[in-house]
Amino acid sequence: MIRKLTATALTMLVASFGSAAGVLAAGGKGHVEDVAFPFEGPFGTYDKLQLQRGLKVYTEVCAACHGLKYVPFRALSEPGGPELSEDWVRAFAAQFEVPDDSDEAEPGDTRPAKPSDHFPPSADPNAPDLSLMAKARAGFHGPEGTGLNQLFRGIGGPEYIYSLLVGYTGEEKEEAGTTFYENKAFASGWISMPPPLFGEDVEFDDGSPNDLHAEAEDLAAFLMWAAEPKMAARKKAGFVGVLMLVILASLLYLTNKTLWAPVKKQAKEAMKKG
Repeated sequence: MIRKLTATALTMLVASFGSAAGVLAAGGKGHVEDVAFPFEGPFGTYDKLQLQRGLKVYTEVCAACHGLKYVPFRALSEPGGPELSEDWVRAFAAQFEVPDDSDEAEPGDTRPAKPSDHFPPSADPNAPDLSLMAKARAGFHGPEGTGLNQLFRGIGGPEYIYSLLVGYTGEEKEEAGTTFYENKAFASGWISMPPPLFGEDVEFDDGSPNDLHAEAEDLAAFLMWAAEPKMAARKKAGFVGVLMLVILASLLYLTNKTLWAPVKKQAKEAMKKG
């Protein structure tokens, strides 16, 4: 029975290894740079100033095509995120138009957005929504498709976004009437999206650098927050949970030791007399 189970486990392991290697060979050849984001690690948290800069890059550059339909405006003022003031969020949301769902509205009518509304969806039907992009893309694989890199370095979604934004080489080609741009991070090496960032695309209010790499890093961090806005709370809850388990395990150990101490003492004395 044990031999059969062992053989089955080995067969499944080999099959999964082959499948992962196939996936890696099919689309995991892009070069992804490892970036030291402040939210990484078990105790990492978002840098609210970085998120505010990333929001500005998204608003002034990316929002022309891409949407954030799963992100409510009110989240911009919540703890753990950009933590902008409610008045600022209210004024910011009013810049966007959303479908008017009031009883008096006609089909197709719009109104200024409110904090309770979500960001608009993508304006371009060919442009993917960016709400969950940082969680949907895996930047780290390997070695050899095993996924061990993801265990130690994370999935690498923000790193993939950063690498994609800075990975354009400037080379272009045209196929079937479509222009493709060479990109070192994209799996096939060529992507139809033109470079969205060039550096100095926006001016940050806090005077932070606005070169290409800084803008890409800030935008990638903001999109990670958009995909997982409750990360800090989740990490805190996980830490408290582990701490409680350690305390509980210690109390159980001490209780067990206390309860069995007299029994063990009697057993030792009986062995000596015997």
